[in-house]
Amino acid sequence: MALSLQGVEKVYSTGFKALNSLCLEVGNGEFFTLLGPSGCGKTTTLRIIAGLETPSKGKVFIGGRDCTHTHPRNRDVAMVFQSYALYPHMSVRENLVLNLRVRRLAQSEIDQRLREVSRMLGIEQLLMHKPGQLSGGQRQRVALGRSLIRRPNIFLMDEPLSNLDLKLRERTRTELKKLHERLQITTVYVTHDQAEALVLSDRIGIMNGGDLMQVGTPQEIYERPSSTFVAKFVGSPSINLLPVTARDSEGGLMLCLGRDGLDIGETALPATQEVLVQARKTDRLVLGIRPESVALRHAPAPGTIPAVIEIVEPMGSVNHLIIRFDGMAEPTIDGEPFVAVVRSNERFERGAVVWLTLRPDRLVLFDAATGMALAALSDAGTWRCV
Repeated sequence: MALSLQGVEKVYSTGFKALNSLCLEVGNGEFFTLLGPSGCGKTTTLRIIAGLETPSKGKVFIGGRDCTHTHPRNRDVAMVFQSYALYPHMSVRENLVLNLRVRRLAQSEIDQRLREVSRMLGIEQLLMHKPGQLSGGQRQRVALGRSLIRRPNIFLMDEPLSNLDLKLRERTRTELKKLHERLQITTVYVTHDQAEALVLSDRIGIMNGGDLMQVGTPQEIYERPSSTFVAKFVGSPSINLLPVTARDSEGGLMLCLGRDGLDIGETALPATQEVLVQARKTDRLVLGIRPESVALRHAPAPGTIPAVIEIVEPMGSVNHLIIRFDGMAEPTIDGEPFVAVVRSNERFERGAVVWLTLRPDRLVLFDAATGMALAALSDAGTWRCV
């Protein structure tokens, strides 16, 4: 079932504006994730879709039907809450079938659905238990089952994995992905965990301050962020944002890294004429560099940038290296350390002098004044406007 939000706004009686003219299209059978920091409007959007909140402006369409003022029980959506919301005095079986009994379904239909859902989620042995006797992961599966057994047109999930420990969260995340691939029910998922969003989603919508900042596939969001906010929010470790100045260089851009007249290096990249025109309009640019796009050498070479390894953080198969540039206490625009990611078998010691090269992939150029992306490298290695 397709979902459409058209110009949806939400202003509370206190005057606080939670959503700003939100426009969103979710396709039939799509797994769509709303990702953003706490208080950005994710849950408010979900509650408006469910009918638990009424928008101050705009319309909500479900399956092409205007449901803006339709009662929640008539929208045929199922919501999975962060807190599980199970009835503690009822058994797992009673929690699962309660809604079907309220809808007066035949007992044979109830029994069939119960068998299917409990087998699908692996909770057949738990049907006679009370929620208080279950682990967090088991309770989460029961909460999912209570929504699945209804066979709704749309699933709404409000941070359903946030109460689980890391290992259980990863396992349940995998189960969710398999479940969606099997059922193909339109799903809107809310989280602040970028790993969940990247793993589960067909598309992601990044929200901040009630605005939808960017919508795209996980790969598009990661490789071609629309702003410095999106670039920083998606990716771990976070993207490095360096101040740069640019000048034309034989049909490309010569980027000079540094601030306050202190240059730490230059790198030349081919660019389209459109990018060159955009770059000439401002003298304040920001270069976004993913940590895995930084190559390190033990010896100098043409085009490399000298630096010092300040900290080595072992992470198993990779190491995170905190890099310091000579004469620059804070090389990035946000005061965060400059990070490079290398394989654990590459030997780089704390305090060692190294030389950096920026790999021509996953680099994005931003306008420092607006924070909006100007250009990104194409697959051909040429800067193109985004």
